[in-house]
Amino acid sequence: MRLSLLASGSKGNSLFLETDSCRLLIDAGLSGRETTNRLASIGVDAATLDGILVTHEHTDHIRSVGTLARRLKIPVLGSSRMLQAAHHVIGKAECIEFEAGAPFTFKGVSIDPFPVTHDACDPVGFRIESGEGCIGFATDLGIATRLTQEKLKGCRALVLEFNHDEQMLQDGPYPWHLKQRIRSRHGHLSNAEGANLLEELLHGDLQGVFLSHLSEVNNDPALALAAARGLLSRQNLCGPDLFLGCQHQVSGVFKAD
Repeated sequence: MRLSLLASGSKGNSLFLETDSCRLLIDAGLSGRETTNRLASIGVDAATLDGILVTHEHTDHIRSVGTLARRLKIPVLGSSRMLQAAHHVIGKAECIEFEAGAPFTFKGVSIDPFPVTHDACDPVGFRIESGEGCIGFATDLGIATRLTQEKLKGCRALVLEFNHDEQMLQDGPYPWHLKQRIRSRHGHLSNAEGANLLEELLHGDLQGVFLSHLSEVNNDPALALAAARGLLSRQNLCGPDLFLGCQHQVSGVFKAD
């Protein structure tokens, strides 16, 4: 199993996942050309992708979904409500519909989409399992519900939101209504909230954690890393490995042992 954040942040999000039976993108919020280039930078030919799995319809997650699906002749996998809401952006493409709470199998991989709290139409996170283990993916969520925690337990790798530093958001340039939206149960997790979620998910076989969706305005990579590292230090743990999501370049590549 191999995964890498191609991009993460408010200007575009995309993750590459490879198992022994398929290659997937989770979201495609960059341009088609930039997505192809970033895949190439980690030695992946976009033509070898098997599908694009979509979390929700915000533009920073679906910008090139339709373009890539048509060019590469691969399906878009999304909830029926999300696909309807995103049709004006995705356009004509082969689509495979799923429903939150109903696991399904694609190319030998078990995909369990679960609902998350965010201000979008039917937003989901994913628990994805193959013979090599499982990964948990939950970004763009205002709170980590008990369901979210249960779905993410026991994974070998996690992609979790560390969107903002609470003080930087408070002191930052955003208007009050936007600050309130970000803080709300349908907004985004702060560094502290992301670390709290990670604390609930720590176990001996967790090997890698991606800190994702960092705000370029209301966060600092050093603060996000400090929140996660501080948690691991308090738990007297040397691992798991931490990978910092970045807007402008690919993060490190995680490979499961």
